Amino acid sequence: MSSHTDSRITRTSGSTGRSTTRTRYATGGATTVVVVQGIKFWRRLRQTITRATRAVTETVTAGGWMLVAAAVVGLTAGLILGWIEFVAAGTIALSLLLLASVFLFGARAYEVDLTLAHDRVVAGAEVSGAITVTNIGRRLALPGVVDVPVGEGLVEIAVPLLRPGAVFSEQVAIPTHRRGVIAIGPARTVRGDPLGLLRRETAWQDHHTLYVHPVTTVIPSTATGFVRDLEGNPSSLIVDSDISFHAIREYVPGDSRRQVHWKSTAKTGTLMVRQYEESRRSRMLIALATAETEFANEDEFELAVSAVGSLGVRGIRDGRDVDVVVGQEIPEFARRITRAVHELPTVSARTLLDALCEVAERASVNPLLDVATFAVEAHRDVSVGFLVCGSTVTAHTIQSAAVAFPLNVSVIVIVCDPTAEPGYRQLGDIAVITIGLLDDLRHILARRSAA
Repeated sequence: MSSHTDSRITRTSGSTGRSTTRTRYATGGATTVVVVQGIKFWRRLRQTITRATRAVTETVTAGGWMLVAAAVVGLTAGLILGWIEFVAAGTIALSLLLLASVFLFGARAYEVDLTLAHDRVVAGAEVSGAITVTNIGRRLALPGVVDVPVGEGLVEIAVPLLRPGAVFSEQVAIPTHRRGVIAIGPARTVRGDPLGLLRRETAWQDHHTLYVHPVTTVIPSTATGFVRDLEGNPSSLIVDSDISFHAIREYVPGDSRRQVHWKSTAKTGTLMVRQYEESRRSRMLIALATAETEFANEDEFELAVSAVGSLGVRGIRDGRDVDVVVGQEIPEFARRITRAVHELPTVSARTLLDALCEVAERASVNPLLDVATFAVEAHRDVSVGFLVCGSTVTAHTIQSAAVAFPLNVSVIVIVCDPTAEPGYRQLGDIAVITIGLLDDLRHILARRSAA
């Protein structure tokens, strides 16, 4: 077999200079060239067949395949065996397929625009959307259907016959009964025959994300137990240096000379120093139970999420430092040795409510006790803590979770139980609020603040 050597020279000129690239390759003669070209041809043929097969399988429905089988069997058997009935049946089946194919033309003549009136809404409200279909082709566009995926559902919109340049608009009502994140779109134009034999779809890239926020209630500013003070709120801890003056005491070795109160020292003849109450910026920590075993039903969990949203929004709007933590899903085998929490973004009320849209009950998460413990370790400067749980959490668990907070931190536990009588009670140093409706939270906090 003879060998053959070929070379190619590529010259590129430009404003910066001239470059020359020389490529050399050796072949084993004409046979090798034929084999290489044959492999390339087979690859292109295989790709073409794959694309054609995919297009056919996506276009022909189950009813269409039955007609294809009837046409092939009828014409083949009828012509070979001379049976007129089979030839007639095959001809009718083939004619129906040809007529159905006419309805597929013009599937890409549409331009579909999907718009939403709002991208965020409170659960229970209705969001309106608009589908605008324009015939951008030069011919009549036959009637068709536009499918719009809405979450796990599908909205079908019938499009009439459209002249070139004609516009068809349809309003779509999107229900938002439950909290969550709903993916809307992309819209798909569907062309098919009335018998459903052939179907052709064209997907568009326009899609939207709808955030369905939990229902919240307006909690009065003073109901969270805070005083508006940009420099911080005085606590019960006595320190040597701060802003809020507390008292004067005798000097003990180790005290700073800068805190000496010279007037009192001159009057008493004993060295006296100032004492202060430690001031701290109000930091609210809200821990939400998310384990399935901590709620009796789904209604309790939704009430708990709404309570967390109401408290968090109030704190953010008051300018407080707010931290909202929930249990992080972890593998079952690691639950006893691993504690994991997920901290929701609280940059603004909207970011918090967006994050609460995706919070869900889970089986493989740490219980409220572990969530509270881990959250307090990460936020030592917390000034008040809210623990939000369901009716299945026992009093012992509540007390254990509250112990995770420092002694000088007020702990309020909110138990969500739609079947219980709303009320307020003390469990040692822990305030326990039971709510059956979301408005109960607002009323009880307002009463306790006034008291």
